[in-house]
Amino acid sequence: MTRDEVLNDLRARFAGDILDLVEKSPKRVYIEIRVESIRDVALFLFKDLGGRFNTASGVDGRSQMEILYHFTLEDINLLISLRVRLEKPNLEVESLAPLFEAANWVEREIHELLGINFKGHPDLRRLLLPDDWPRGVYPLRQDYREWDPEAIRDRGV
Repeated sequence: MTRDEVLNDLRARFAGDILDLVEKSPKRVYIEIRVESIRDVALFLFKDLGGRFNTASGVDGRSQMEILYHFTLEDINLLISLRVRLEKPNLEVESLAPLFEAANWVEREIHELLGINFKGHPDLRRLLLPDDWPRGVYPLRQDYREWDPEAIRDRGV
């Protein structure tokens, strides 16, 4: 398939799920989708189009959190980023880890650092933070406040 065929297929197949599609460059596309649609669209990119899941990233905004899931279609040199927005305080989205193992650790990281719950994730235990880190304290949120008076965190968390 060509780049245009892929994008047209996505637009047709997921017309009710796509909220916005921005073609940043010939090699980069952002597709904002409904939160409820992440599994279907991601599975289509992964299984049907042979896309490689690269990573996911989370961003804390004022009234919402955003997750970007990055897929590469190597045959046509196209990076597609699926964007979902989660309204605060309802920070929950379906996990992609049951669909492909590559999502496992990055979802654990986002859960631990931003507090987003990935429904259906097989193992959301801690990955990065120390054992004494308090539950419910998320160091990459904008509202984070230091909880340990002894801590010296001048080089990040």
